[in-house]
Amino acid sequence: MVAAPSVPSRPPVNARLEPFGTTIFAEMSALAVSTGAINLGQGFPDTDGPPEVLAAAKAAIDGGRNQYPPGPGFPELLDAIAAHQKRFYAIDIDPRRDVLVTVGATEAIAATILALCAPGDEVVTFEPYYDSYAATIALAGATMRAVPLRFPDFAVDEAALRAAFTRHTRLVLLNTPHNPTGKVFTRAELALIAQLAQDYDAWVVTDEVYEHLVFDGRTHIPVATLPGMAQRTLTISSAGKTFSTTGWKVGWVSGPEQAIAGIRGVKQFLTFVGSGPFQLATATGLGLRDSVYAGLAASLQAKRDLLVAGLVDAGLRVSIPEGTYFVIADLAPLGVRDALAFCRSDLAQRGGVVGVPVSVFCDNKEASASLVRFAFCKRDEVLTEAASRLARLRP
Repeated sequence: MVAAPSVPSRPPVNARLEPFGTTIFAEMSALAVSTGAINLGQGFPDTDGPPEVLAAAKAAIDGGRNQYPPGPGFPELLDAIAAHQKRFYAIDIDPRRDVLVTVGATEAIAATILALCAPGDEVVTFEPYYDSYAATIALAGATMRAVPLRFPDFAVDEAALRAAFTRHTRLVLLNTPHNPTGKVFTRAELALIAQLAQDYDAWVVTDEVYEHLVFDGRTHIPVATLPGMAQRTLTISSAGKTFSTTGWKVGWVSGPEQAIAGIRGVKQFLTFVGSGPFQLATATGLGLRDSVYAGLAASLQAKRDLLVAGLVDAGLRVSIPEGTYFVIADLAPLGVRDALAFCRSDLAQRGGVVGVPVSVFCDNKEASASLVRFAFCKRDEVLTEAASRLARLRP
């Protein structure tokens, strides 16, 4: 018998993960700590959410709701999600059959893609894309076909979108309001996506975590409300962005019963269940008054305006976001041609601010080489100081 080598000769990691290292968010947050820079990179608020939601979490903990929730989620949250969809969008879903609670929207995305996709399938999405999309599609053995959204308006290129669909298209992965661009897809754009999905018999998976954070009187339009789409759309959202509780990791996916059952079959082998008392607090949040939701969006819109003004004063070209936590600025006026290198050095060390280079969300690095995403979900005084620091970078 031949003795085995003391060190494994085969790579320890699935080859599909080779292109993906540590997320840019972790890297930039660590850079902010090490340099003392203001962290406008990772999208988390620096204030707490509605007090009613926080109090409900404490009450759930004190009330002993700290063990495993049921696999689909606590009934109180399932009911609240169904009521939320009916209240805001006139969508009727069965809370016991058409909803699955997940550990954040990221798990919902992963479980959905792993449930629906197999090697040889193709997933149409939009570039720039949230980084977990590419990694999860790769883990499923599927192929990503990214349609570019171009700075500064990030409008959908109809010809490029049509060209992305093939007989292998399994699903469309759509994020609206869109991270990192802040774009809110128009009804006409959504109708085009819906028609192509029907033409190619594809599912649409919608990441709607910023659904309540839209600005300037715009309205979020769920794809599931479009004609013919309710039975081929899986809708994902979460509590973290809406209620400023990103660390709670409470998400959900809703849609046709058979698809939800398949996604639940995957999810049980990822985290099984999680976020018990925070599920109950989220149920409270989903039932808050309309005025609370409006106030959350208005507060974020004011913060957007504050940071945008500072970025413009610093001499940058800015795309005004229509929703989300984020604004994209073009650093080319500062002479920046490689935003990734600039974010890792001068922006943090000389500018005292951390942002995220948009190129990490793109296959086409050249088109986004000078773009940086900044988060404005911070206290006003933090945004003001960040703008002041950025102004020092002007030539």
